[in-house]
Amino acid sequence: MLLNLRVVASMLVFTAVAAAAAAPPPPPFLHPLFTDHAVLQRETRLPIWGWTIPGATVTVELAGSRTEAVADPDGRWQATLPALAAGGPYEMTVDGPQRATVRDLLLGDVWLCSGQSNMQWPLSLTQDAASEIAAADRPRLRLFTVPTVTATEPAVVVDASWDVCAPATAADFSAVAYFFGSHLVRERGVPIGLIDASWGGTCAETWTSAEALAAHLPELRPELEALATYRDRVTAGVYDFDRELTDWWAAVDRGGAAGWAAPEFDDADWPLMDLPRVWEERGLPDFDGLVWFRCGFDLPAEGAGRDAVLELGPIDDIDETWLNGRRLGGTAGWDLPRSYAVPGELLRPGRNLLAVRVMDVIGGGGLHGRPEQLALVQDERRLSLAGAWRYRVSAPLSQTGYPPKRLESDPNTPSTLFNGMISPLLPFPIKGAIWYQGECNVDRHDRYAHLLTTLVADWRSRFGVGDFPFLIVQLAAYMPPDDEPRNDPWPNLREAQRRVAATVPATVLVATIDIGDALDIHPRNKQEVGRRLGLAARAVAYGEEISRAGPVFRSLEVRGHEARLSFETSAGLELRGGGGFAVCGEDGRWAWAEVRVEGDEAVVGSPLVERPVAVRYGWSNNPLASLFDREGLPAEPFQADEAR
Repeated sequence: MLLNLRVVASMLVFTAVAAAAAAPPPPPFLHPLFTDHAVLQRETRLPIWGWTIPGATVTVELAGSRTEAVADPDGRWQATLPALAAGGPYEMTVDGPQRATVRDLLLGDVWLCSGQSNMQWPLSLTQDAASEIAAADRPRLRLFTVPTVTATEPAVVVDASWDVCAPATAADFSAVAYFFGSHLVRERGVPIGLIDASWGGTCAETWTSAEALAAHLPELRPELEALATYRDRVTAGVYDFDRELTDWWAAVDRGGAAGWAAPEFDDADWPLMDLPRVWEERGLPDFDGLVWFRCGFDLPAEGAGRDAVLELGPIDDIDETWLNGRRLGGTAGWDLPRSYAVPGELLRPGRNLLAVRVMDVIGGGGLHGRPEQLALVQDERRLSLAGAWRYRVSAPLSQTGYPPKRLESDPNTPSTLFNGMISPLLPFPIKGAIWYQGECNVDRHDRYAHLLTTLVADWRSRFGVGDFPFLIVQLAAYMPPDDEPRNDPWPNLREAQRRVAATVPATVLVATIDIGDALDIHPRNKQEVGRRLGLAARAVAYGEEISRAGPVFRSLEVRGHEARLSFETSAGLELRGGGGFAVCGEDGRWAWAEVRVEGDEAVVGSPLVERPVAVRYGWSNNPLASLFDREGLPAEPFQADEAR
């Protein structure tokens, strides 16, 4: 499961507890964004808010400014302080029916850091992690991590607080955000607050509000309507997920009807599979769907009748488990270790029969942990269950379809992460946003530019600070290099990112094509990603006269058997090695091209193409990166023809 595709995250959540099962606690007197060590945005009107008795007056004092507000009929109050200059530390006092004091507060710049796993990736897992963590003593950098929470409607409170950046607090924080913030603290000299709202394996649709999606992406309206219907059913107490899941299993699984969990069932004709291991490596290549596993084990007489714990390790994706014909439980989550309580009355002396039904929806499937994780545990005794199990395919995914899911817990239902992780921050003023996301949307790259444009406009309208800078990390190289030019999906997603940066004001594309990893979707060099984001921020957000990105393609001119490409660059062009370019002629056949640099132009051609009509650079999942500016920033991948 290397690719964090939308369907994976969508399917691995149906055992979560429904959001409506317990009433939420009352909102706090002061919103958690206003806790000790906070950074508040300088040089803009500053709303401060919370909840109290309806009609009560609340007074806020900070840095010599004083303002007050009256709580509305729902108890929400919001006081607005005038724009304040960078500085601190300060104390902020809030008086009303209650009193709160916020200490060690700084005024500086706040950046929202969002996206999927490459944004969420922690400092502790980057290259040179130990030395980077040891150096993370940065008291003017403050960190706020938004919990990974979904919601069926916009939430107003987040359960989090600010931390001063230090080795103990930075280790688990977003590495990209940390290196970005560290760069700005060093180069700009003002306090920086980082709000990390990211979640691996999530798509852009889920970070965008329902209103914006419905207005601009009508193809998503059925999913939004289904979410609203689901929310209404849960609220009304008429949604029975367990019944829906039970009915689904019964409808799709012929094994259940045949009694494959029963200890007396004869499985002698079932093949054997050595476990644990994903089943793709044990005789079921490229299979998604339902598979049953059975394992008989002998229990010593002294173990009979005694309570135990069954440990199965992680199972990809969903399991239901029986012992001697009685269901022990079920879990969803490809990386979650299974652990089921076994009442002593189920355990017999001698032969016992364990049956596990597994549903996999994408990628590797089955029991895939370590051998020591497969065991029946009684006190200090562990009876290993690793080894040969009987198995039988029940049905492929093409026949079963996807199992039901609890939409309120699905991080890839459109709008649910906006509701749970962005909405609670509003209207907290920010300086700008950095965005590292797109892997999850690769299979739908054709609508990504429109979707990301919608997200940017949606966030800008809601934070209330105008068209704040929005910095986009372009997807890094990944997967094996192509042996011949192809139209891969990843460069098409990168192209969508490039189009957004080229057309939406105050957006910048940060190319990382040269620092990817063919074998890992999470390249470890987050230091350079953060530095390049910092350069972009200094140019677009702070007005510094520096190069904010590498060479940007501008035009193509064909002269005979060569194409001349011009670029916008403040630091000239430089070739590092060669490769990465391809050309095609009027027959539409692509060939790798040779390249040379002449001034601010790249000249490309191929002996296989008499007259090129189109050029691609970096147009591969994992392309060669050869074109840079003289400051070491890479050119962004692009495609162009004579019409452009």
